[in-house]
Amino acid sequence: MIIKIDFESETPIYEQLRRQIIEGIAKGELKKGEELPSVRQLAEDIGINLHTVNKSYNILKEEGYLVVDRRKGTMVSDIMPKIDENYINNLKEEIKYIIADAYCRGMNKEEFLDLCEKYFHSFVKK
Repeated sequence: MIIKIDFESETPIYEQLRRQIIEGIAKGELKKGEELPSVRQLAEDIGINLHTVNKSYNILKEEGYLVVDRRKGTMVSDIMPKIDENYINNLKEEIKYIIADAYCRGMNKEEFLDLCEKYFHSFVKK
């Protein structure tokens, strides 16, 4: 999996990294149990501060996407996080903002739903 950081983006680097790792898992580019590079190695590989990588890894660990083993390092969890009430509430807030932004820019319902469907299907395993 190739990580691409946009240093000009308003999205914080740790969040870009977090999102790309989750997408990598969803697309099957990162397999359950697969070992990830060390914090130091990944920071060096993509040219960012190791504390930024550490922050992303820690958030992903808290969310249940990653596990840390002192002997083996950081790995993709064998058990993916489950949907809970907190997740649903956060998802509603994100969706509400994204829809409002798209609406203000002139996107209609059909265009929005077509785009959602396209991206949803990009993660469905065939």
